[in-house]
Amino acid sequence: MKRLIVAFGFLTRLPMPQVPADAGDFAAAIRAYPIVGLAIGALIAGSGWAGSQIGPWVGALAALIAWVAVTGALHLDGLGDLADGLGAAHGDRTRLLAVMADPHIGSFGVVTIGLQMLAKLVLLHALAGLAWWPVILVPFAARIGPLAWARWLPPLRDGLGARVATAVRPRDLIGWALVLAAATTVLPALLVAPVLVLGFALWLRWRVGGVSGDCHGAGIELVETGLLLAIVACRL
Repeated sequence: MKRLIVAFGFLTRLPMPQVPADAGDFAAAIRAYPIVGLAIGALIAGSGWAGSQIGPWVGALAALIAWVAVTGALHLDGLGDLADGLGAAHGDRTRLLAVMADPHIGSFGVVTIGLQMLAKLVLLHALAGLAWWPVILVPFAARIGPLAWARWLPPLRDGLGARVATAVRPRDLIGWALVLAAATTVLPALLVAPVLVLGFALWLRWRVGGVSGDCHGAGIELVETGLLLAIVACRL
């Protein structure tokens, strides 16, 4: 329970009770990320449904605002940092890590975050004419990704990527993979989730050389958008 609270406290801006936690608890909290994703998804879907009572674009906007608000734009920040690093590195891994560690955002990050939010808004609008319940499962499935990336890829530097590298056990991946497989029976579009997770892992290994907290955040964002696209494509 303590690690679940830590996971909620890290991944969301929801009020959580204060619990004593050390670095081990923080790292092990990654095992509960998919549960947090379900709660995030429920809030997004509820907001979208409420807003769509006024109109589909209002529903899409309400869902997107809820998505950003409940996560505190945490993963968008990672996406922006990764985009800035890749845009400015020119193949230099040392420069890539230095730019990603810079707290300031550059033009590559601004453009990438803007495009990501626009993509989600358009896809949420498409879902507004179909059903909102599938959105509940999108953040859940995307947050299985960090367990796989932490297990498969070497950490780029000390930080979140290094702390969680040894926290993910084989049974954690197997267990959540089985839950995801069960979820595909009600939402077949989730079948693309393993492809997206594996594809991002392979891309990180080739282009970046490992994984960091920023990469985890970027991956979550990209998998979420890919899943929204898959749901819309399957239901149209």
